[in-house]
Amino acid sequence: MRGPLGAVIGRYPSSDGSTHLGGIIKHNRKCRDIAVLVIFIAFWIAMIVNSSFAFNRGNPLRLTYGLDYKGNVCGQKHAAQDLRELELKYWLNPNQVYQSGLKDSQFKLANARSICLLDCPIPSEDSLTWVCDYPEGDIRVSLNDWIDMNYDYFEFLTPEMRNSSLQLQGPCYPVIFPSVNVYWSCQFIARASNVSLRHWQQMGGVNIKEDIIIDKSIHEYINSQSAALKRYMADIGKSWPVLIVCGGILPLFLSVIWLLMIRHFVAAMPWVTVVLFNVLMVSVTMFFYLKVGWIGNDAISPIIGEHDPYIHVYVRELTHLRVVTVLMSFIMLVAILTSIAIVRRILMATSVLKVAAKVIGEVQALIIFPIIPCGILAVFYIFWISAALHLFSSGQVVQNNCNSNCCTYDLIEKKVICDRCCGYSIHYTPHIGAAILFHLFGCYWATQFFIACLSTVIAGSVASYYWAHGEASPEIPFLSVFSSMKRLMLYSLGSVALGSLTVSFIESIRFLLESIRRKLKVSGHEPDSWIGRAAYQCSQCFQRCIGWTIKSVNRNAYVMIAITGKSFFKASAIATELIMSNILRIGRVNVIGDVILFLGKLCVSLSSALFAFLMLDTHKYRSAHNKISSPLLPVVVCWALGYVVATLFFAVVEMSIDTIILSFCQDSEEHGTAQYAPPLLIETLGDQNETQRLTQGSQ
Repeated sequence: MRGPLGAVIGRYPSSDGSTHLGGIIKHNRKCRDIAVLVIFIAFWIAMIVNSSFAFNRGNPLRLTYGLDYKGNVCGQKHAAQDLRELELKYWLNPNQVYQSGLKDSQFKLANARSICLLDCPIPSEDSLTWVCDYPEGDIRVSLNDWIDMNYDYFEFLTPEMRNSSLQLQGPCYPVIFPSVNVYWSCQFIARASNVSLRHWQQMGGVNIKEDIIIDKSIHEYINSQSAALKRYMADIGKSWPVLIVCGGILPLFLSVIWLLMIRHFVAAMPWVTVVLFNVLMVSVTMFFYLKVGWIGNDAISPIIGEHDPYIHVYVRELTHLRVVTVLMSFIMLVAILTSIAIVRRILMATSVLKVAAKVIGEVQALIIFPIIPCGILAVFYIFWISAALHLFSSGQVVQNNCNSNCCTYDLIEKKVICDRCCGYSIHYTPHIGAAILFHLFGCYWATQFFIACLSTVIAGSVASYYWAHGEASPEIPFLSVFSSMKRLMLYSLGSVALGSLTVSFIESIRFLLESIRRKLKVSGHEPDSWIGRAAYQCSQCFQRCIGWTIKSVNRNAYVMIAITGKSFFKASAIATELIMSNILRIGRVNVIGDVILFLGKLCVSLSSALFAFLMLDTHKYRSAHNKISSPLLPVVVCWALGYVVATLFFAVVEMSIDTIILSFCQDSEEHGTAQYAPPLLIETLGDQNETQRLTQGSQ
């Protein structure tokens, strides 16, 4: 049997017989769950080691630009040659590109000879133009002069070199097919220039294959899953100003505004939140419609720079956007119908929010306190995203092992060689995949940990307010928050680490099970019978219920940790017992309040997504170096960051309500009536008629 909490956190007599406010809430505590705290510290050390490996081995330029035939990253100034301006990958030999596209061919496009250029070559209208290899050996041309000559030094070649070039063995290669810049790779358009082809044949050049395969071969390379994933990660690096503004500054500002409005306009806020949520849902969905081209002519295009308007290139990113657009349409419809369904319950939410408004009015430091964990998380996310970009690009550049006969002229050795023609690729080992998964898990655990710390500090501060009868005290306006934070740092870090680890572990298991389900679906191993499908759906529902229950128990456990200083599992047991014994009293109150607060978080995060769309729609992110492949991932990341920031600030309201309700229930259970409820709250929670209306609702 647990003892009365009023004796634990209320007033207690001192040795001189005087009474102090909240005395024992500060003393007689022990460090709890120390083993988990040690594990958490070890986890942070492992995160630092993992990130150090990423910074040492990774190169984010690999996510955007390709490799040339020497293994250099295009656009990298520290390569064997200064390629800082040469960002586009161009395949020199059109016959090699054609051969790599044949079904039974052993030749791979990765082994085709490629170099880095400033722009994609196009055939001349009245003559034959050439693209020659990097100037080396007897070719006395600097790299800058080579660029100024449009990569053409054919006139300086010896007869041997010219004959080799006519055999498509270099060092110069004819420009027969036009090409366009598709995500920093020059994709051939399978429409050979008749003029260039005629000049080539007149010079005695070998036969050049003309087929749609030459187009498809490069397109399949550009449109592969791995290439699309790299571009998504590169989009995050390019759009970092958008992440800072729309994922950090804007949601922080909007969250503070929302808290201030709760403080002063509590009666109107549930209505404002519901209406604004629906407006934002419609607005964000319409932006998705614009970007897939279903409304207007502003669909995303993979082609960079000026090009023939009749040239259209289809990419995987457009498919992803279409899927998300359909999903957003469904969510928008469900959201509108749900909003209509909860209109009758909004009055109850207004009464619940009054509780938090009263507490915020008395403990005003709660409004600005979330800025501290928000700032810490911002620094962590900057470090984490930078490490993630390096980790995703931390593979090793190795030469391919090929048996292809791809003879080329070597300007250094001054002859045609056929034994060193394999290209280069980035090799990812299994431990890199494990490091990426660990990095992702670390981000989720760290986020949950900071949210748990914030929740515990708020709960301790609000509990001090409640069990002090709400009396004016020099401690209440400001110092109660910092006193609660001190208790957390000294005694309860292990407990919140264990709670956040529990949530992270459960969510990770759900993520792995969902990944396995998707793989089984792709491979055709889904259950065929209706019994199997029903069992599967029930298991999915059960997993979601378990996840929701764990999060709910955790939140109330943090309240009891702040109040009692118990370990995580002991506090969870106390909170669960208290909730179950008062489930009819607090059930409806908590549910409808949580719904409004959840909609408020979505309002902030959807505003972040909407402004991210607007920023990414500017010229900076639609052309040249900063062009993003798709606004999808930056917008989703801004939405997620906005939701995290909103969660930090809205925890003030959530934890205030939860702490007051749990304290009120315990107070009523111990004394029959709520004796510790302060005057500012007694009219909302203490009056019997009001309590009955709040907790039971309309019959």
